[in-house]
Amino acid sequence: MSFWSTLMRFGLGLAALAGLMASPARAQSDEPGCRPEMASLRAPIQRAALAKDEVRLTFVGHATFLIETPGGVRAATDYNDYVRPRETPDIATMNKAHSTHNSRNPDPAIKQVLPGWDPSGQGAAKHDVTLGDMRVRNVPTNIRSYSGATDYDGNSMFVFEIGDLCIAHLGHLHHPLEPGHLRALGRVDIVLFPVDGSYTLDQEGMVEVLKSLQAKVMIPMHFFGGSSLERFLRRTDGVWATERKTEPTITLTKAGLPAQPTIIVLPGS
Repeated sequence: MSFWSTLMRFGLGLAALAGLMASPARAQSDEPGCRPEMASLRAPIQRAALAKDEVRLTFVGHATFLIETPGGVRAATDYNDYVRPRETPDIATMNKAHSTHNSRNPDPAIKQVLPGWDPSGQGAAKHDVTLGDMRVRNVPTNIRSYSGATDYDGNSMFVFEIGDLCIAHLGHLHHPLEPGHLRALGRVDIVLFPVDGSYTLDQEGMVEVLKSLQAKVMIPMHFFGGSSLERFLRRTDGVWATERKTEPTITLTKAGLPAQPTIIVLPGS
């Protein structure tokens, strides 16, 4: 079976729940935020040149970020058919938990399409790609199928290494991280993490994940409306500082990272 036919088969049929949890609840198939009309929405991308030590992040929406390097390489996370960056990325990472995390029709101009699962079903996805000044690799995680079975290595967290910065996108994470996951991730400077607390890992569990990663910048994603985001921020009040930005784009450097771990909220949903 070809990659794309496999993708069409599995893209709508699995939801991420914890393979490591004793009695995980059944995932839902109606994850909000996947209206077809959203496909027409394209976040504007600022194209000012970056200095050699800078990385630009734009929150496109849902679980999709555009990551840009000084060399002009662009990567889109959880690339899908509903919410896409305005410009075609060079690299697209995807997960199969819901249709808002993968694409049936990725732009053919994308140089590297990296599914977070093995479409052949033979094991875990294995990616370690370098394009220009960006390296992308994956760390597999488990999800739960609708039949109730654990789909081992069914999704991935992706790590983007640009210069001295390491960015981890946790994808559709539904279980706590074990020591092996943390070793595979390595040092994380910036983490992009789901905060809905229901379709993905519960919020208490996500707080523990963030504590274990010790990233200096934590950017929430995968929240619906805003109530889940505000609930999470109330939970972390007094644990970490929070900054709210008015623009969906932020430029970061290693030297400019905050001294203490900080949650940075970019507008969007």
